[in-house]
Amino acid sequence: MPRPDPHSEIRLTGLRSLRGANFWSRRPITRMDVAVGEYDEIHSAEVPGFTEALLKAMPGLWEHRCSIGERGGFVTRLRRGTYAPHIAEHVGLELQTMIGHDVGYGRARGGDREGEYTVVFEHLHAEVGMRAAALALETVQRAFAGELDTVDHAVAELQALAEAPDIPGLTSRVLCGITGGGDRAAVRDEMLRRGVSDAELIVDVTPSYLLNAGLPYARSEIAVILDTDLQDVPERYREEGRNEQLVSVLADGVRRDGIVIVPAPEWEVQDAARAAQCRVAVFSTRDTVPVRHTRVAIAVGMVRDGRIVIETRGEVDDAGPLRADENAGVQVAAALAVHALHELEREDTRD
Repeated sequence: MPRPDPHSEIRLTGLRSLRGANFWSRRPITRMDVAVGEYDEIHSAEVPGFTEALLKAMPGLWEHRCSIGERGGFVTRLRRGTYAPHIAEHVGLELQTMIGHDVGYGRARGGDREGEYTVVFEHLHAEVGMRAAALALETVQRAFAGELDTVDHAVAELQALAEAPDIPGLTSRVLCGITGGGDRAAVRDEMLRRGVSDAELIVDVTPSYLLNAGLPYARSEIAVILDTDLQDVPERYREEGRNEQLVSVLADGVRRDGIVIVPAPEWEVQDAARAAQCRVAVFSTRDTVPVRHTRVAIAVGMVRDGRIVIETRGEVDDAGPLRADENAGVQVAAALAVHALHELEREDTRD
């Protein structure tokens, strides 16, 4: 029985370049979304000559260790049987390697629907990365069709692209990024009400923007992560673990020893911030916060007797009354964020 036509079954459905820290990596990446149709059930080992043709055209694939963790690991996966998205990931990386770009990070993950996948890999040149993704998919189509003999044309095209100026990397610095599913704009407004004068340097970053474009700036002094209850992203990114990973991207943009404001119970987000070499401050709308929620916190914001208080190094600061016209969590998070900015200013002055 003839196999389905890979040129019509395996399709590119989305392509973008992420310049800043993102869900998958702290480095710039290319993201390619693909639909594979009938090839969701057809792997490389089922196609006679597939692996041999791919290796003849791209012998550098022998160097790909893949999940097996040794030279030839990816070749082993090909011979055992692996699928189009995973193969496209490795081909996209190898095409860049063939023009002298030292890249190695890549992932292929299931998409939002059956038969859809997201493929990401790092790039050194944004235009090269995006074109390498498209050419990788074409190479995989040709390999499944039994038509692959060379990738010389793809390498020549990428080499020419690499000689053109790249899209500039992110350089902008801001005071604060805010994300989460809560009222981010209200936190921004409350910070301004509390005396932060540079409105344009407080950036509201929706979770959907983080997912699709990565951070819109290079560095921030602090970050506010309101919660992990995300509504503007596909369902799989709302799941526990992925939702925490997504909002924690903000910590990757915070300067070293900067401060990330996190809800007290969100241990995983706190740990991600610490892994990004940030300090953590936690907030709650209760009058006490369990010790287990503050194990890495340098400051704790909470509510006592109708007032916002901030505990830092054993000292308690009164941050004013809790107003009835605004959400309590918004007010405490904003007060803690302003406190964190002042703390960094004092430290920078001492230095």
